[in-house]
Amino acid sequence: MDVQKFGDVRGDFMKWGALGSCRKSSFASGFTPLKPKPLGSIIDIRRAELQSPEDLADIWDDFHLGRGHIGASMKASLYHLFKQRAADCRYFVMPLRKGSGYTTMFAQVQIPHMIFTGLEDYKARGTEATPYFTVSYYTEFAETKGLVLIRGDIVFASKLTDDEAKSLLETTQSFYLNDNRYKLIERFNKQTRDFEFKDVLQALDIPSL
Repeated sequence: MDVQKFGDVRGDFMKWGALGSCRKSSFASGFTPLKPKPLGSIIDIRRAELQSPEDLADIWDDFHLGRGHIGASMKASLYHLFKQRAADCRYFVMPLRKGSGYTTMFAQVQIPHMIFTGLEDYKARGTEATPYFTVSYYTEFAETKGLVLIRGDIVFASKLTDDEAKSLLETTQSFYLNDNRYKLIERFNKQTRDFEFKDVLQALDIPSL
């Protein structure tokens, strides 16, 4: 999609305005359109159907450990809320702790996908910036087990560790699912003039640089 570059994270509307103008555009990525692996190519669907939701979630998580992938799960009820809110507010900026400071990631959601790109890379390359981390949501067991399986794929291992990627995923989802935190996402997407990145840092107890 054609998205203008935007400025430094430490500013006001002029710094975020270009991003706010892209809310209704198609999925932004210079990366090829995401085509997640079919769930059946990852796990045995028939065997999975025999598991309890708790056991299936544990098996899914364990399967992805140490593989450059992240395995997670979400209750179907929470996924429906996440999906609803992400459809309305698809973009956000998320700080990721790095040592004594943080780096800032640009998140884009188009269900059943979410991608993360380094903000500096996105500012420099726009839609040609390659994602650092991609996420896919599998809803095959949403009705029968009340469970949605989540798979994250680290594209640049030099940019993100497994633990950092998992933290990034969990924290971003928490902003969509927590009513107070979601107000910051709404402000970023709909009231750009009023958005202050320091409010995100404060919500996560991260000192400003």
